[in-house]
Amino acid sequence: MSEDSKISKAQQKAVNKYVKNNYDRINVTFPKGQKEKLKEHAQKQNESVNAFIVRSVSETMERDNQNKK
Repeated sequence: MSEDSKISKAQQKAVNKYVKNNYDRINVTFPKGQKEKLKEHAQKQNESVNAFIVRSVSETMERDNQNKK
């Protein structure tokens, strides 16, 4: 990593504060081997694993709510 791309402690502290104030954290566990499958699938969709999981949960909740009407 070059000197220009290093994050200072103050910058990291600011990022951590922002994340704490704006996001909920959820620890999710998957069966062994699933992590690589998730990574590969997310890459194919041009998104991060986190974005893929958030989208998947949101779409499933929306679909489930539609089915209840």
